[in-house]
Amino acid sequence: MPETPHGNGEETKSVTTSATEFKDLSKFVFKRILNVNSKTKFICAEGSLQDQEGSAVLVLEKKALDEQDLQALCTKSSELQKLFINDIFHKYNCYPDPHLNGLNATIIYPATEKLIQKYASQVIHIVEETPALYDSLTLPHILKTQNSLEWVYNILDHKSEQERIVFEDDDEKTGFVLLPDLKWDGVSVETLYLLAIIRRRDIKSLRDLTGEHLPLLKNIYQKGIKTIQDKYKLPKSRLRIYFHYQPSFYHLHIHFTSIQFEAPGTSVERGHLLSSVITNLEAYPFYYRDATLCFTLPEIDPLFAQYKAEGDF
Repeated sequence: MPETPHGNGEETKSVTTSATEFKDLSKFVFKRILNVNSKTKFICAEGSLQDQEGSAVLVLEKKALDEQDLQALCTKSSELQKLFINDIFHKYNCYPDPHLNGLNATIIYPATEKLIQKYASQVIHIVEETPALYDSLTLPHILKTQNSLEWVYNILDHKSEQERIVFEDDDEKTGFVLLPDLKWDGVSVETLYLLAIIRRRDIKSLRDLTGEHLPLLKNIYQKGIKTIQDKYKLPKSRLRIYFHYQPSFYHLHIHFTSIQFEAPGTSVERGHLLSSVITNLEAYPFYYRDATLCFTLPEIDPLFAQYKAEGDF
């Protein structure tokens, strides 16, 4: 399942549109399915919007159920249609009240071709990025094609989503904002997912971190954990706190998720625990500058062709 960036801007030259509120999905004109994941109950489609130019991406995902949902389901209003009964096994289709059958919906418009490709099901490969390859291949690619960060700055400058911020530290060097990721409904603690976005605007990713940034990382670690424990009653031992490498957008941010939630990007080739990053930088301040880091690339990404020329795939 592709990661859904929090407020996905695309390439720097992409069209900027004013925010539009959708009341329903009737304006989405279906073109094709990009990706389906039956395990995560996720589907993604490419289309367009009626009377509008350009492409759009629609992401739909089943919401997680909690105890209150279960209690509401166990009433006569939840219709059961029998499929079969075999000894002790009773199989039914269940049709609950509409408000219990909601979906998380994300509409991205306008969607560039690069973003559409990101959401499509693809063949991917693991590449081993040495510091030299980062400097010669990855970094120039990032600088040329990096996503617009306007949505990030809108949050930091209180121009957008101010009401969604659950914690804020105003310090210009060690400060950050903490707010729910788009993949979280903001209710179910079992699927808790928040993003910590740093105030500094000069750190793109894990690669840029050095021992100089330890006060920043420790501040996020300590205050993020305390905020989540106070507000959502989840202790540190039930949290997964990590970076993505490569990230979906190049402004340093950290993911806070419930350990019970199978969040995208937590696999060994992409996820890096914040606690481990802190330990590595304490041991060697230039660990991530000098390390060989692995990440995945889809075959369709232009960067893949450059890496393919450097090694065996």
